[in-house]
Amino acid sequence: MSFWDSLLKIVTATGNALAGVVEAVRTLFEGDPETRRKVAFSVAMIALSAKMAKADGVVTEAEVSAFRDIFEFPADQAQNVARLYNLARQDVAGYEAYAEKMASLCSSCESNCPILEDIIDGLFHIAKSDGAVHEKELAFLMRVAEIFKMDEAHFEQIMARHVHSDGRDPYLVLGVSPKDDFAKIRKHYRVLVSENHPDRLVARGVPQEFHAIANDRMAALNAAYEAIERERRAA
Repeated sequence: MSFWDSLLKIVTATGNALAGVVEAVRTLFEGDPETRRKVAFSVAMIALSAKMAKADGVVTEAEVSAFRDIFEFPADQAQNVARLYNLARQDVAGYEAYAEKMASLCSSCESNCPILEDIIDGLFHIAKSDGAVHEKELAFLMRVAEIFKMDEAHFEQIMARHVHSDGRDPYLVLGVSPKDDFAKIRKHYRVLVSENHPDRLVARGVPQEFHAIANDRMAALNAAYEAIERERRAA
């Protein structure tokens, strides 16, 4: 079954009840963990994007465009994606309860779970699309990260890739200290590049349709490393 057939199956099975989405993902793909991870990630991104827009109080054209940037879906699937998005926006359940359900589907209940970090990364991409991550959006992201059992250091590292009003801090982006020697920084950078290669993201459940998350992350990591390298050479 293709990814899009799987998403259609979810939409068809859940009717108009968002609460049924989580259970449908859990049961319909019980014997297919790979498809389950991909569908769970996609549903989480669609629904939490909608919840974030609702928390912010307004959906801008830039946010809609950013959502399409990170989620490339065929024109004939737009109705299914829109249906899930609107179900999330209209659902009376708070985003916290939904984030908890998504966390149970997407992760292994470990702290700083990579697939949940990918979701936060994608949400930041959408939030910053109108030129700034607004206060309500940041509060939303911080709370979702907390529900996802993400520690403050990991959250700040992700945020540094997207929010940098005073200039992006390359050390924070890489999660290293300015006091570290360059050999240590280079080794850590290579680990990050390996862990965040697009193929690795796909392997842990991020569908190829969300390739922009991986591309943006790699660009930020490369830019940060190059900035530190230039700084050390000039010293």
